[in-house]
Amino acid sequence: MVPADSKRDLRIRSIVISEGSERTPNRAYLRSLGFRDEDFQKPMIGIASTWSEVTPCNVHIDELARRAKAGAREAGGAPIIFNTITVSDGIAMGTEGMRYSLPSREVIADSIETVMGAERLDALVAIGGCDKNMPGCMIAISRLNLPAVFVYGGTIRPGEWKGRNIDIVSAFEAVGQYNKGAIDRDELYGIECHACPGAGSCGGMYTANTMASAIEAMGMSLPGSSSNPAESPLKAEDCFKAGQAVVCLLEQGISPKDIMTKKAFENAITVVMALGGSTNAVLHLLAIAHSIGVELSLDDFDRIQKRVPHIGDLKPSGRYVMEDLHRAGGVPAVMKLLLEKGYLHGDCLTVTGKTLAENLAEWEPLKPGQQVIVPLDKPLRETGPLVILRGNLAPEGAVAKVSGLKQTRFTGPAKVFDGEQAATEAILNDRVQPGDVVVIRYEGPKGGPGMPEMLSVTAILVGKGLGESVGLITDGRFSGGTHGMVVGHVCPEAQVGGPIALLQDGDLITIDADRQELSVAVSDEELARRRQAWQEPPLRYQRGVLAKYARLVSSASRGAVTD
Repeated sequence: MVPADSKRDLRIRSIVISEGSERTPNRAYLRSLGFRDEDFQKPMIGIASTWSEVTPCNVHIDELARRAKAGAREAGGAPIIFNTITVSDGIAMGTEGMRYSLPSREVIADSIETVMGAERLDALVAIGGCDKNMPGCMIAISRLNLPAVFVYGGTIRPGEWKGRNIDIVSAFEAVGQYNKGAIDRDELYGIECHACPGAGSCGGMYTANTMASAIEAMGMSLPGSSSNPAESPLKAEDCFKAGQAVVCLLEQGISPKDIMTKKAFENAITVVMALGGSTNAVLHLLAIAHSIGVELSLDDFDRIQKRVPHIGDLKPSGRYVMEDLHRAGGVPAVMKLLLEKGYLHGDCLTVTGKTLAENLAEWEPLKPGQQVIVPLDKPLRETGPLVILRGNLAPEGAVAKVSGLKQTRFTGPAKVFDGEQAATEAILNDRVQPGDVVVIRYEGPKGGPGMPEMLSVTAILVGKGLGESVGLITDGRFSGGTHGMVVGHVCPEAQVGGPIALLQDGDLITIDADRQELSVAVSDEELARRRQAWQEPPLRYQRGVLAKYARLVSSASRGAVTD
Protein backbone atom coordinates (compact mmCIF):
# COMPACT_ATOMS: atom_id res chain seq x y z
CA MET A 1 0.00 0.00 0.00
CA VAL A 2 1.10 3.60 -0.64
CA PRO A 3 2.09 5.47 2.58
CA ALA A 4 -0.81 7.59 3.80
CA ASP A 5 -1.36 10.73 5.84
CA SER A 6 -2.44 9.41 9.23
CA LYS A 7 -3.35 12.88 10.52
CA ARG A 8 -6.39 13.30 8.31
CA ASP A 9 -9.73 12.59 9.99
CA LEU A 10 -11.10 9.54 8.16
CA ARG A 11 -14.62 9.90 9.53
CA ILE A 12 -15.79 11.45 6.29
CA ARG A 13 -19.46 10.76 7.08
CA SER A 14 -19.68 9.02 10.45
CA ILE A 15 -18.41 12.13 12.25
CA VAL A 16 -22.01 13.37 12.31
CA ILE A 17 -22.71 10.49 14.70
CA SER A 18 -19.35 10.28 16.48
CA GLU A 19 -19.27 13.89 17.69
CA GLY A 20 -21.62 16.16 19.65
CA SER A 21 -23.81 15.87 22.67
CA GLU A 22 -26.94 15.86 20.50
CA ARG A 23 -25.82 12.48 19.08
CA THR A 24 -25.75 10.80 22.50
CA PRO A 25 -28.75 8.57 21.64
CA ASN A 26 -27.18 7.58 18.31
CA ARG A 27 -23.97 6.48 20.01
CA ALA A 28 -25.92 4.64 22.70
CA TYR A 29 -27.17 2.25 20.02
CA LEU A 30 -23.64 1.62 18.79
CA ARG A 31 -22.36 1.01 22.33
CA SER A 32 -24.87 -1.83 22.61
CA LEU A 33 -23.10 -3.38 19.60
CA GLY A 34 -19.71 -3.24 21.33
CA PHE A 35 -18.44 0.23 20.42
CA ARG A 36 -16.19 1.92 22.98
CA ASP A 37 -14.96 5.49 23.30
CA GLU A 38 -11.95 4.87 21.06
CA ASP A 39 -14.13 3.41 18.28
CA PHE A 40 -15.89 6.71 17.80
CA GLN A 41 -12.57 8.24 16.74
CA LYS A 42 -12.22 5.69 13.93
CA PRO A 43 -13.85 5.53 10.48
CA MET A 44 -16.89 3.27 10.38
CA ILE A 45 -16.47 0.58 7.72
CA GLY A 46 -19.48 -1.23 6.29
CA ILE A 47 -18.97 -4.91 5.49
CA ALA A 48 -21.76 -5.84 3.09
CA SER A 49 -22.26 -9.61 3.31
CA THR A 50 -24.38 -11.57 0.86
CA TRP A 51 -24.34 -14.63 3.12
CA SER A 52 -27.26 -16.98 2.63
CA GLU A 53 -28.13 -20.65 2.79
CA VAL A 54 -30.13 -20.54 -0.44
CA THR A 55 -27.10 -21.15 -2.67
CA PRO A 56 -23.64 -22.75 -2.42
CA CYS A 57 -22.20 -19.57 -3.93
CA ASN A 58 -22.89 -17.67 -0.69
CA VAL A 59 -23.15 -20.24 2.09
CA HIS A 60 -19.60 -19.54 3.34
CA ILE A 61 -19.65 -15.76 3.12
CA ASP A 62 -20.58 -15.23 6.79
CA GLU A 63 -17.08 -16.33 7.80
CA LEU A 64 -15.51 -14.30 5.00
CA ALA A 65 -17.33 -11.20 6.24
CA ARG A 66 -15.87 -11.76 9.69
CA ARG A 67 -12.38 -11.96 8.17
CA ALA A 68 -12.95 -8.66 6.34
CA LYS A 69 -14.15 -7.14 9.61
CA ALA A 70 -10.98 -8.33 11.36
CA GLY A 71 -8.81 -6.81 8.65
CA ALA A 72 -10.59 -3.46 8.81
CA ARG A 73 -10.32 -3.40 12.61
CA GLU A 74 -6.60 -4.18 12.53
CA ALA A 75 -6.07 -1.33 10.04
CA GLY A 76 -7.73 1.16 12.38
CA GLY A 77 -11.37 1.07 11.33
CA ALA A 78 -14.56 0.45 13.27
CA PRO A 79 -16.25 -2.19 11.08
CA ILE A 80 -19.90 -3.23 11.05
CA ILE A 81 -21.29 -6.23 9.14
CA PHE A 82 -24.67 -5.96 7.48
CA ASN A 83 -26.47 -8.32 5.13
CA THR A 84 -28.30 -8.15 1.86
CA ILE A 85 -30.17 -10.77 -0.14
CA THR A 86 -29.16 -13.27 -2.76
CA VAL A 87 -31.10 -15.65 -4.95
CA SER A 88 -29.80 -18.86 -6.49
CA ASP A 89 -29.98 -18.63 -10.26
CA GLY A 90 -29.34 -22.36 -10.51
CA ILE A 91 -32.30 -23.26 -8.29
CA ALA A 92 -34.57 -20.68 -9.94
CA MET A 93 -33.56 -21.66 -13.50
CA GLY A 94 -36.38 -22.77 -15.73
CA THR A 95 -39.08 -21.74 -13.25
CA GLU A 96 -41.15 -18.63 -12.61
CA GLY A 97 -38.60 -17.81 -9.92
CA MET A 98 -36.00 -16.94 -12.56
CA ARG A 99 -37.90 -13.71 -13.21
CA TYR A 100 -36.60 -12.46 -9.85
CA SER A 101 -32.93 -13.04 -10.68
CA LEU A 102 -32.01 -9.87 -12.56
CA PRO A 103 -34.27 -7.68 -10.38
CA SER A 104 -32.33 -9.04 -7.38
CA ARG A 105 -29.32 -7.14 -8.74
CA GLU A 106 -31.23 -3.90 -8.17
CA VAL A 107 -32.51 -5.00 -4.76
CA ILE A 108 -28.94 -5.78 -3.67
CA ALA A 109 -27.66 -2.43 -4.94
CA ASP A 110 -30.54 -0.53 -3.38
CA SER A 111 -30.16 -2.26 -0.02
CA ILE A 112 -26.40 -1.65 0.24
CA GLU A 113 -26.87 1.98 -0.75
CA THR A 114 -29.68 2.27 1.81
CA VAL A 115 -27.69 0.90 4.76
CA MET A 116 -24.54 2.85 3.89
CA GLY A 117 -26.56 6.02 3.47
CA ALA A 118 -28.72 5.62 6.56
CA GLU A 119 -25.90 4.67 8.94
CA ARG A 120 -23.45 7.28 7.55
CA LEU A 121 -20.70 4.70 7.11
CA ASP A 122 -17.41 5.93 5.68
CA ALA A 123 -16.22 3.08 3.44
CA LEU A 124 -17.34 -0.30 2.18
CA VAL A 125 -16.13 -3.85 1.68
CA ALA A 126 -18.70 -5.81 -0.34
CA ILE A 127 -18.52 -9.60 -0.64
CA GLY A 128 -20.49 -11.34 -3.38
CA GLY A 129 -21.00 -14.90 -4.57
CA CYS A 130 -23.85 -15.76 -6.95
CA ASP A 131 -24.19 -14.00 -10.29
CA LYS A 132 -26.22 -10.90 -9.39
CA ASN A 133 -24.33 -10.22 -6.15
CA MET A 134 -21.31 -8.89 -7.98
CA PRO A 135 -22.94 -6.30 -10.26
CA GLY A 136 -25.37 -5.47 -7.44
CA CYS A 137 -22.49 -4.70 -5.10
CA MET A 138 -20.66 -2.77 -7.82
CA ILE A 139 -23.70 -0.67 -8.70
CA ALA A 140 -24.01 0.29 -5.03
CA ILE A 141 -20.28 1.04 -4.81
CA SER A 142 -20.63 3.24 -7.90
CA ARG A 143 -23.61 5.18 -6.61
CA LEU A 144 -22.04 5.76 -3.20
CA ASN A 145 -18.58 6.72 -4.51
CA LEU A 146 -17.07 6.01 -1.09
CA PRO A 147 -13.73 4.19 -0.70
CA ALA A 148 -14.60 0.56 -1.43
CA VAL A 149 -13.19 -2.88 -2.21
CA PHE A 150 -15.12 -5.77 -3.73
CA VAL A 151 -14.30 -9.36 -2.76
CA TYR A 152 -15.50 -12.39 -4.71
CA GLY A 153 -16.58 -15.34 -2.58
CA GLY A 154 -14.72 -17.67 -4.92
CA THR A 155 -15.29 -20.57 -7.25
CA ILE A 156 -16.56 -24.04 -6.36
CA ARG A 157 -14.46 -27.20 -6.79
CA PRO A 158 -15.31 -29.42 -9.75
CA GLY A 159 -17.64 -32.31 -9.03
CA GLU A 160 -16.58 -35.84 -9.89
CA TRP A 161 -18.67 -38.65 -11.29
CA LYS A 162 -17.34 -41.93 -12.69
CA GLY A 163 -13.82 -40.56 -12.99
CA ARG A 164 -14.69 -37.35 -14.83
CA ASN A 165 -15.11 -33.78 -13.67
CA ILE A 166 -18.66 -32.42 -13.84
CA ASP A 167 -20.42 -29.22 -12.81
CA ILE A 168 -23.89 -27.73 -12.67
CA VAL A 169 -24.06 -27.35 -16.47
CA SER A 170 -23.46 -31.12 -16.67
CA ALA A 171 -26.67 -31.52 -14.66
CA PHE A 172 -28.67 -29.20 -16.92
CA GLU A 173 -27.41 -30.95 -20.05
CA ALA A 174 -28.12 -34.36 -18.50
CA VAL A 175 -31.84 -33.50 -18.62
CA GLY A 176 -31.68 -33.37 -22.42
CA GLN A 177 -29.56 -36.53 -22.54
CA TYR A 178 -32.10 -38.36 -20.40
CA ASN A 179 -34.99 -37.09 -22.54
CA LYS A 180 -33.16 -38.31 -25.64
CA GLY A 181 -32.55 -41.70 -24.03
CA ALA A 182 -28.77 -41.33 -24.05
CA ILE A 183 -28.52 -41.88 -20.27
CA ASP A 184 -30.72 -43.72 -17.79
CA ARG A 185 -32.30 -42.48 -14.54
CA ASP A 186 -29.45 -43.81 -12.38
CA GLU A 187 -26.92 -41.82 -14.40
CA LEU A 188 -29.11 -38.71 -14.17
CA TYR A 189 -29.36 -39.15 -10.39
CA GLY A 190 -25.62 -39.70 -10.03
CA ILE A 191 -24.85 -36.47 -11.88
CA GLU A 192 -27.39 -34.62 -9.72
CA CYS A 193 -25.74 -35.85 -6.52
CA HIS A 194 -22.15 -35.06 -7.52
CA ALA A 195 -22.30 -31.86 -9.62
CA CYS A 196 -21.90 -29.39 -6.72
CA PRO A 197 -19.46 -30.70 -4.06
CA GLY A 198 -19.34 -27.71 -1.71
CA ALA A 199 -19.29 -23.94 -1.32
CA GLY A 200 -18.51 -21.54 -4.14
CA SER A 201 -19.90 -20.19 -7.39
CA CYS A 202 -20.32 -22.24 -10.59
CA GLY A 203 -16.88 -23.39 -11.70
CA GLY A 204 -16.60 -22.57 -15.42
CA MET A 205 -16.16 -19.17 -17.01
CA TYR A 206 -19.82 -18.61 -16.29
CA THR A 207 -21.30 -15.33 -15.06
CA ALA A 208 -19.92 -15.31 -11.50
CA ASN A 209 -16.33 -16.04 -12.53
CA THR A 210 -16.67 -13.71 -15.52
CA MET A 211 -17.79 -10.79 -13.39
CA ALA A 212 -15.18 -11.51 -10.72
CA SER A 213 -12.48 -11.39 -13.40
CA ALA A 214 -13.94 -8.20 -14.90
CA ILE A 215 -14.06 -6.45 -11.52
CA GLU A 216 -10.45 -7.38 -10.77
CA ALA A 217 -9.41 -6.16 -14.23
CA MET A 218 -11.27 -2.93 -13.48
CA GLY A 219 -9.11 -2.47 -10.40
CA MET A 220 -11.83 -2.84 -7.76
CA SER A 221 -10.61 -6.16 -6.29
CA LEU A 222 -7.24 -7.16 -4.87
CA PRO A 223 -4.89 -9.00 -7.26
CA GLY A 224 -5.63 -12.71 -7.54
CA SER A 225 -8.86 -12.59 -5.59
CA SER A 226 -11.07 -13.34 -8.60
CA SER A 227 -9.50 -16.76 -9.18
CA ASN A 228 -8.80 -17.88 -5.61
CA PRO A 229 -11.15 -20.80 -4.79
CA ALA A 230 -13.96 -20.42 -2.24
CA GLU A 231 -12.78 -23.17 0.06
CA SER A 232 -9.16 -22.12 0.43
CA PRO A 233 -7.08 -20.17 2.96
CA LEU A 234 -6.34 -17.70 0.16
CA LYS A 235 -9.98 -16.64 0.05
CA ALA A 236 -10.08 -15.87 3.77
CA GLU A 237 -6.84 -13.92 3.28
CA ASP A 238 -8.44 -11.98 0.39
CA CYS A 239 -11.14 -10.78 2.77
CA PHE A 240 -8.77 -9.85 5.59
CA LYS A 241 -6.62 -7.86 3.18
CA ALA A 242 -9.69 -6.18 1.69
CA GLY A 243 -10.61 -4.91 5.15
CA GLN A 244 -7.12 -3.47 5.51
CA ALA A 245 -7.12 -2.06 1.98
CA VAL A 246 -10.34 -0.10 2.35
CA VAL A 247 -8.92 1.81 5.33
CA CYS A 248 -5.84 2.62 3.23
CA LEU A 249 -8.13 3.92 0.47
CA LEU A 250 -9.75 6.21 3.05
CA GLU A 251 -6.33 7.43 4.14
CA GLN A 252 -5.34 8.15 0.56
CA GLY A 253 -8.67 9.70 -0.40
CA ILE A 254 -9.18 7.27 -3.29
CA SER A 255 -12.79 6.78 -4.38
CA PRO A 256 -14.34 4.45 -6.98
CA LYS A 257 -14.55 7.27 -9.52
CA ASP A 258 -10.75 7.51 -9.37
CA ILE A 259 -10.50 3.83 -10.30
CA MET A 260 -13.55 3.07 -12.46
CA THR A 261 -12.65 5.17 -15.49
CA LYS A 262 -13.49 4.49 -19.13
CA LYS A 263 -10.07 2.86 -19.55
CA ALA A 264 -10.77 0.62 -16.54
CA PHE A 265 -13.99 -0.58 -18.17
CA GLU A 266 -12.05 -1.23 -21.38
CA ASN A 267 -9.66 -3.39 -19.35
CA ALA A 268 -12.61 -5.30 -17.93
CA ILE A 269 -14.10 -5.93 -21.38
CA THR A 270 -10.69 -7.01 -22.70
CA VAL A 271 -10.27 -9.63 -19.99
CA VAL A 272 -13.84 -10.91 -20.51
CA MET A 273 -13.17 -11.31 -24.25
CA ALA A 274 -9.80 -13.00 -23.71
CA LEU A 275 -11.21 -15.49 -21.20
CA GLY A 276 -14.40 -16.19 -23.17
CA GLY A 277 -16.75 -14.84 -20.52
CA SER A 278 -20.50 -14.75 -20.16
CA THR A 279 -22.87 -12.66 -22.27
CA ASN A 280 -24.19 -11.30 -18.96
CA ALA A 281 -20.97 -9.27 -18.68
CA VAL A 282 -22.34 -6.98 -21.40
CA LEU A 283 -25.51 -6.29 -19.44
CA HIS A 284 -23.78 -5.83 -16.08
CA LEU A 285 -20.85 -3.70 -17.22
CA LEU A 286 -23.27 -1.35 -18.99
CA ALA A 287 -25.26 -1.05 -15.76
CA ILE A 288 -22.19 -0.45 -13.57
CA ALA A 289 -20.88 2.17 -16.00
CA HIS A 290 -24.24 3.93 -15.92
CA SER A 291 -24.08 4.06 -12.11
CA ILE A 292 -20.55 5.50 -11.99
CA GLY A 293 -21.24 7.97 -14.80
CA VAL A 294 -18.98 6.44 -17.48
CA GLU A 295 -20.22 6.53 -21.08
CA LEU A 296 -20.20 2.89 -22.17
CA SER A 297 -22.19 1.35 -25.02
CA LEU A 298 -22.47 -1.76 -27.14
CA ASP A 299 -20.14 -0.04 -29.60
CA ASP A 300 -17.34 -0.27 -27.03
CA PHE A 301 -17.83 -4.03 -26.72
CA ASP A 302 -17.89 -4.28 -30.50
CA ARG A 303 -14.67 -2.28 -30.86
CA ILE A 304 -12.75 -4.30 -28.26
CA GLN A 305 -14.12 -7.63 -29.51
CA LYS A 306 -12.54 -6.98 -32.89
CA ARG A 307 -9.00 -6.58 -31.48
CA VAL A 308 -8.81 -9.02 -28.54
CA PRO A 309 -8.22 -12.75 -29.20
CA HIS A 310 -9.95 -15.49 -27.23
CA ILE A 311 -7.26 -17.42 -25.32
CA GLY A 312 -9.08 -19.04 -22.36
CA ASP A 313 -9.87 -22.73 -22.90
CA LEU A 314 -12.57 -22.57 -20.25
CA LYS A 315 -16.03 -24.06 -19.87
CA PRO A 316 -18.75 -23.96 -21.14
CA SER A 317 -17.13 -24.22 -24.59
CA GLY A 318 -13.66 -25.23 -23.38
CA ARG A 319 -12.10 -27.88 -21.15
CA TYR A 320 -11.14 -26.16 -17.90
CA VAL A 321 -12.68 -24.44 -14.88
CA MET A 322 -11.65 -21.49 -12.71
CA GLU A 323 -9.80 -23.68 -10.23
CA ASP A 324 -7.59 -24.83 -13.11
CA LEU A 325 -6.92 -21.21 -14.03
CA HIS A 326 -6.01 -20.51 -10.41
CA ARG A 327 -3.43 -23.31 -10.51
CA ALA A 328 -2.12 -22.01 -13.84
CA GLY A 329 -1.32 -18.62 -12.32
CA GLY A 330 -4.67 -16.91 -11.86
CA VAL A 331 -6.39 -14.01 -13.56
CA PRO A 332 -3.46 -11.62 -12.87
CA ALA A 333 -1.13 -13.90 -14.83
CA VAL A 334 -3.50 -13.63 -17.79
CA MET A 335 -3.61 -9.85 -17.38
CA LYS A 336 0.18 -9.74 -17.17
CA LEU A 337 0.33 -11.47 -20.56
CA LEU A 338 -2.28 -9.11 -22.04
CA LEU A 339 -0.50 -6.06 -20.65
CA GLU A 340 2.85 -7.12 -22.08
CA LYS A 341 1.25 -7.40 -25.53
CA GLY A 342 -0.43 -4.00 -25.31
CA TYR A 343 -4.03 -5.06 -24.75
CA LEU A 344 -4.52 -3.39 -21.34
CA HIS A 345 -4.17 0.13 -19.94
CA GLY A 346 -1.47 -0.31 -17.33
CA ASP A 347 -1.77 3.21 -15.92
CA CYS A 348 -5.21 2.63 -14.37
CA LEU A 349 -5.39 3.09 -10.59
CA THR A 350 -6.53 0.12 -8.46
CA VAL A 351 -7.70 -0.54 -4.89
CA THR A 352 -4.12 -1.30 -3.84
CA GLY A 353 -3.35 2.38 -4.37
CA LYS A 354 -1.01 1.31 -7.17
CA THR A 355 -1.56 1.13 -10.90
CA LEU A 356 -2.51 -2.05 -12.69
CA ALA A 357 0.97 -2.26 -14.19
CA GLU A 358 2.58 -1.91 -10.75
CA ASN A 359 0.38 -4.71 -9.37
CA LEU A 360 1.13 -7.04 -12.27
CA ALA A 361 4.87 -6.41 -12.07
CA GLU A 362 4.78 -8.23 -8.71
CA TRP A 363 2.83 -11.21 -10.09
CA GLU A 364 4.36 -14.38 -11.53
CA PRO A 365 3.59 -15.17 -15.18
CA LEU A 366 1.53 -18.15 -16.27
CA LYS A 367 3.09 -21.41 -15.16
CA PRO A 368 5.18 -23.26 -17.76
CA GLY A 369 3.29 -26.13 -19.36
CA GLN A 370 -0.17 -24.96 -18.33
CA GLN A 371 -2.86 -25.49 -20.99
CA VAL A 372 -5.75 -23.37 -19.66
CA ILE A 373 -4.57 -20.24 -21.49
CA VAL A 374 -3.38 -20.77 -25.06
CA PRO A 375 -0.66 -18.58 -26.64
CA LEU A 376 -1.73 -15.22 -28.02
CA ASP A 377 -0.26 -16.11 -31.41
CA LYS A 378 -2.31 -19.33 -31.50
CA PRO A 379 -5.68 -18.22 -30.09
CA LEU A 380 -8.84 -20.26 -29.93
CA ARG A 381 -10.39 -17.44 -31.95
CA GLU A 382 -8.70 -14.42 -33.52
CA THR A 383 -11.33 -12.07 -32.09
CA GLY A 384 -13.42 -12.05 -28.93
CA PRO A 385 -16.29 -14.56 -28.65
CA LEU A 386 -18.94 -12.06 -27.45
CA VAL A 387 -20.31 -10.59 -30.66
CA ILE A 388 -22.75 -7.70 -31.01
CA LEU A 389 -25.33 -8.38 -33.74
CA ARG A 390 -27.62 -5.88 -35.44
CA GLY A 391 -30.16 -6.00 -38.24
CA ASN A 392 -33.87 -5.66 -38.87
CA LEU A 393 -34.53 -8.04 -35.94
CA ALA A 394 -32.26 -6.17 -33.52
CA PRO A 395 -31.93 -2.49 -34.47
CA GLU A 396 -30.69 -1.70 -30.94
CA GLY A 397 -28.41 -4.73 -30.85
CA ALA A 398 -28.23 -8.31 -29.59
CA VAL A 399 -25.46 -10.44 -28.08
CA ALA A 400 -24.14 -13.82 -29.24
CA LYS A 401 -21.40 -15.98 -27.75
CA VAL A 402 -19.66 -17.92 -30.50
CA SER A 403 -16.82 -19.64 -28.63
CA GLY A 404 -16.47 -23.30 -29.57
CA LEU A 405 -18.90 -23.11 -32.51
CA LYS A 406 -17.95 -24.92 -35.71
CA GLN A 407 -20.26 -22.71 -37.76
CA THR A 408 -21.04 -19.08 -37.03
CA ARG A 409 -23.74 -18.56 -39.66
CA PHE A 410 -27.19 -20.09 -39.49
CA THR A 411 -30.39 -19.57 -41.49
CA GLY A 412 -33.60 -21.40 -40.74
CA PRO A 413 -37.37 -21.13 -40.31
CA ALA A 414 -38.67 -19.62 -37.11
CA LYS A 415 -40.48 -21.64 -34.47
CA VAL A 416 -42.03 -18.87 -32.37
CA PHE A 417 -42.91 -19.21 -28.67
CA ASP A 418 -44.30 -16.59 -26.32
CA GLY A 419 -42.26 -17.68 -23.32
CA GLU A 420 -39.61 -20.18 -22.29
CA GLN A 421 -41.95 -22.84 -20.94
CA ALA A 422 -43.74 -23.31 -24.25
CA ALA A 423 -40.42 -23.63 -26.05
CA THR A 424 -39.10 -26.15 -23.52
CA GLU A 425 -42.16 -28.35 -23.90
CA ALA A 426 -41.88 -28.24 -27.70
CA ILE A 427 -38.21 -29.26 -27.61
CA LEU A 428 -38.80 -32.09 -25.13
CA ASN A 429 -41.66 -33.34 -27.32
CA ASP A 430 -39.49 -33.27 -30.48
CA ARG A 431 -41.48 -30.49 -32.16
CA VAL A 432 -38.22 -28.62 -32.84
CA GLN A 433 -36.09 -30.15 -35.57
CA PRO A 434 -32.55 -29.61 -36.90
CA GLY A 435 -32.47 -26.45 -39.01
CA ASP A 436 -35.11 -24.58 -36.98
CA VAL A 437 -34.55 -21.25 -35.27
CA VAL A 438 -36.35 -21.20 -31.93
CA VAL A 439 -37.70 -17.75 -31.03
CA ILE A 440 -38.48 -17.14 -27.36
CA ARG A 441 -40.02 -13.72 -26.84
CA TYR A 442 -41.79 -11.66 -24.18
CA GLU A 443 -38.93 -12.59 -21.85
CA GLY A 444 -37.14 -9.22 -21.86
CA PRO A 445 -36.59 -6.87 -18.91
CA LYS A 446 -40.17 -5.57 -19.09
CA GLY A 447 -41.91 -8.49 -20.76
CA GLY A 448 -40.50 -11.27 -18.61
CA PRO A 449 -40.36 -9.36 -16.45
CA GLY A 450 -36.81 -9.69 -15.27
CA MET A 451 -35.18 -11.02 -18.45
CA PRO A 452 -34.86 -14.64 -17.25
CA GLU A 453 -31.89 -16.78 -18.27
CA MET A 454 -32.44 -19.63 -20.71
CA LEU A 455 -29.85 -22.16 -19.50
CA SER A 456 -32.51 -24.81 -18.96
CA VAL A 457 -33.79 -24.74 -22.54
CA THR A 458 -30.37 -24.32 -24.18
CA ALA A 459 -28.89 -27.13 -22.10
CA ILE A 460 -31.74 -29.42 -23.16
CA LEU A 461 -30.93 -28.62 -26.79
CA VAL A 462 -27.28 -29.52 -26.20
CA GLY A 463 -28.23 -32.67 -24.31
CA LYS A 464 -30.48 -33.76 -27.18
CA GLY A 465 -27.64 -33.21 -29.66
CA LEU A 466 -29.22 -30.10 -31.20
CA GLY A 467 -26.74 -27.54 -29.85
CA GLU A 468 -25.39 -26.52 -33.26
CA SER A 469 -28.18 -27.73 -35.56
CA VAL A 470 -30.84 -25.49 -33.99
CA GLY A 471 -30.59 -21.72 -33.59
CA LEU A 472 -32.21 -19.82 -30.75
CA ILE A 473 -32.91 -16.12 -30.33
CA THR A 474 -34.57 -14.37 -27.41
CA ASP A 475 -35.17 -10.99 -25.84
CA GLY A 476 -34.31 -12.75 -22.58
CA ARG A 477 -30.74 -13.65 -21.67
CA PHE A 478 -28.52 -16.66 -21.09
CA SER A 479 -26.59 -18.15 -18.24
CA GLY A 480 -22.83 -18.03 -18.50
CA GLY A 481 -23.11 -21.80 -18.80
CA THR A 482 -25.02 -21.57 -22.09
CA HIS A 483 -23.32 -22.50 -25.35
CA GLY A 484 -24.54 -23.19 -28.85
CA MET A 485 -25.98 -21.14 -31.71
CA VAL A 486 -27.87 -18.75 -29.43
CA VAL A 487 -28.52 -15.00 -29.42
CA GLY A 488 -29.88 -13.06 -26.47
CA HIS A 489 -30.62 -9.49 -25.40
CA VAL A 490 -32.52 -8.86 -28.64
CA CYS A 491 -33.47 -5.16 -28.50
CA PRO A 492 -35.99 -3.62 -28.56
CA GLU A 493 -37.77 -6.41 -26.71
CA ALA A 494 -41.16 -7.82 -27.70
CA GLN A 495 -43.04 -6.14 -24.83
CA VAL A 496 -42.33 -2.68 -26.28
CA GLY A 497 -43.05 -3.71 -29.87
CA GLY A 498 -39.57 -4.66 -31.02
CA PRO A 499 -39.34 -6.55 -34.33
CA ILE A 500 -39.06 -9.88 -32.47
CA ALA A 501 -42.73 -9.38 -31.50
CA LEU A 502 -43.70 -9.42 -35.19
CA LEU A 503 -42.18 -12.78 -36.12
CA GLN A 504 -44.33 -15.66 -37.34
CA ASP A 505 -43.69 -19.38 -37.68
CA GLY A 506 -41.78 -20.09 -40.86
CA ASP A 507 -40.12 -16.69 -41.24
CA LEU A 508 -36.52 -17.23 -42.39
CA ILE A 509 -34.10 -15.93 -39.74
CA THR A 510 -30.38 -15.43 -40.29
CA ILE A 511 -27.83 -15.41 -37.48
CA ASP A 512 -24.44 -14.41 -38.89
CA ALA A 513 -21.70 -13.76 -36.33
CA ASP A 514 -19.09 -13.02 -39.00
CA ARG A 515 -21.20 -10.25 -40.55
CA GLN A 516 -22.65 -9.40 -37.12
CA GLU A 517 -26.17 -9.72 -38.46
CA LEU A 518 -29.48 -10.79 -36.98
CA SER A 519 -32.22 -10.47 -39.57
CA VAL A 520 -35.46 -11.89 -40.89
CA ALA A 521 -36.29 -12.28 -44.58
CA VAL A 522 -39.50 -10.26 -44.37
CA SER A 523 -39.98 -6.98 -46.22
CA ASP A 524 -40.24 -3.67 -44.43
CA GLU A 525 -43.76 -3.33 -45.81
CA GLU A 526 -44.85 -6.67 -44.34
CA LEU A 527 -43.27 -5.85 -40.97
CA ALA A 528 -45.12 -2.53 -41.00
CA ARG A 529 -48.39 -4.34 -41.74
CA ARG A 530 -47.80 -6.75 -38.85
CA ARG A 531 -46.95 -3.84 -36.57
CA GLN A 532 -50.33 -2.26 -37.28
CA ALA A 533 -52.01 -5.45 -36.08
CA TRP A 534 -49.79 -5.90 -32.97
CA GLN A 535 -51.08 -4.94 -29.54
CA GLU A 536 -48.94 -4.57 -26.43
CA PRO A 537 -49.91 -7.27 -23.92
CA PRO A 538 -50.57 -6.30 -20.30
CA LEU A 539 -47.62 -6.62 -17.94
CA ARG A 540 -47.45 -10.05 -16.34
CA TYR A 541 -47.40 -8.64 -12.79
CA GLN A 542 -49.49 -5.74 -11.52
CA ARG A 543 -48.26 -5.61 -7.91
CA GLY A 544 -45.04 -6.20 -6.04
CA VAL A 545 -41.36 -6.06 -6.85
CA LEU A 546 -41.67 -7.44 -10.39
CA ALA A 547 -44.38 -4.93 -11.26
CA LYS A 548 -42.22 -2.06 -9.98
CA TYR A 549 -39.24 -3.44 -11.87
CA ALA A 550 -41.15 -3.74 -15.16
CA ARG A 551 -42.35 -0.15 -14.89
CA LEU A 552 -38.87 1.24 -14.21
CA VAL A 553 -36.42 -0.91 -16.16
CA SER A 554 -34.63 0.28 -19.27
CA SER A 555 -33.66 -1.64 -22.39
CA ALA A 556 -31.03 -4.39 -22.14
CA SER A 557 -28.94 -2.33 -24.59
CA ARG A 558 -28.58 0.19 -21.74
CA GLY A 559 -27.89 -2.44 -19.06
CA ALA A 560 -31.50 -2.95 -17.88
CA VAL A 561 -31.02 -0.26 -15.24
CA THR A 562 -33.82 1.07 -13.05
CA ASP A 563 -32.52 4.52 -12.08
